[in-house]
Amino acid sequence: MLRSFLLYLSERERPKRLLTGNTRGRRLASRFIAGEKLEDALQVIRRVNAEGFTVTLDCLGESVHKPVEAEAACQTYLDLLDRLAAEKLNSHASVKLTQLGLAIDEKLAERNLARLAECAARHKNFVRVDMEGSAFTESTLRVFYAVNAPRDTVGIAIQAYLRRTKADVQELLKHGARIRLVKGAYNEPAEIAFALKRDVDDNFQRLTEKLLASGNYHAIATHDERMIAAAKSFATARGISNFEFQFLYGIRRDLQQQLIQQGWRVRLYVPYGREWYAYFMRRLAERPANLLFLMRNLIRK
Repeated sequence: MLRSFLLYLSERERPKRLLTGNTRGRRLASRFIAGEKLEDALQVIRRVNAEGFTVTLDCLGESVHKPVEAEAACQTYLDLLDRLAAEKLNSHASVKLTQLGLAIDEKLAERNLARLAECAARHKNFVRVDMEGSAFTESTLRVFYAVNAPRDTVGIAIQAYLRRTKADVQELLKHGARIRLVKGAYNEPAEIAFALKRDVDDNFQRLTEKLLASGNYHAIATHDERMIAAAKSFATARGISNFEFQFLYGIRRDLQQQLIQQGWRVRLYVPYGREWYAYFMRRLAERPANLLFLMRNLIRK
């Protein structure tokens, strides 16, 4: 119930204006958001790189409504990739295709993603296509396949809570895709998504084993200690090491550090930008402990 309510709020303008226009709201969001400007994000990357973490950087923004906005978002990412290369920072980039114009015209998103792929290849870097709500799952996959960039240049995220994901993973593996496996953070109907957490967890674990056994380099993105322990056990038993764990910036810092100390690869998903509200609310919806943490800090202040 709480999760559904928070996801509902993530799409409403009034609470968005209330939170983003409030200094305390922005301060609370800073737990999960690197800042509103690229310079803020670069400062975070320098710090976490020094701590042993790699990064994937996300300039927040979804569902642009005009082609000129999609072109501007693409240029932002081109500039971002140039800066990461110039400063020799250990960071990939993550992008949502609706930000590149997917909701306007698939061909527009395809052209923009191709431009990012060319830039990433030039810098020997990597771009990950984030997966969004189910309305865009099929079109996101179509654009990913159509661009057909080298798999060490462009990868994709896939969501374990969707019933279709097993088949999608099988097809992606045939194409040699590098996959980030996540549980999923959107409010989806039961006919297309598993409603019970245990079913999502079971699917996540089965897909984790499939990815790890594939021989390709994949990312297991979860803060669930049971899922992480299962992945570690499976990988250790089979001598598999060519994968990484991924965490959202600001969540389970204790577990992030523990994995680094144990010698596992850990990449942090670091978001920045002014359009942080929807992302922030989905992070609260994913894990009630995040909301409790923020409420305690709000009361303390």
